[in-house]
Amino acid sequence: MKKSKTTNPELIELIRFLRKQGKENQAKIWQDIAEDLAGPRRQRISVNLSHLNRHTEKNETVVVPGKVLGAGEIDHPITVAAFAFSEKGKAKIETARGKIMSFADLVKKNPKGSSIKIIG
Repeated sequence: MKKSKTTNPELIELIRFLRKQGKENQAKIWQDIAEDLAGPRRQRISVNLSHLNRHTEKNETVVVPGKVLGAGEIDHPITVAAFAFSEKGKAKIETARGKIMSFADLVKKNPKGSSIKIIG
């Protein structure tokens, strides 16, 4: 059986970037996230806002190696970095005074990956 590879150029570049930053900054968290993203598409993580609401505290930084969906509500501000967001998910996070970041911005802000929670 032929092993399938990711063909999304944006995703390929993100995986390379995270692996490189993990080695340069000696932060295993970035390499773990890259490995999660490199897996098959059907196994990629999808997280609803209700799940984020239950498993996070106010002003926490969260990484979702997949997509954030808009089901449920969020009642406290959090910072979220994910590969993709649904439109409703983005709107609800911003309504709760939360922040949406790209992985590149998060790595620049916190190169060691300290006090970041991976949800998924």
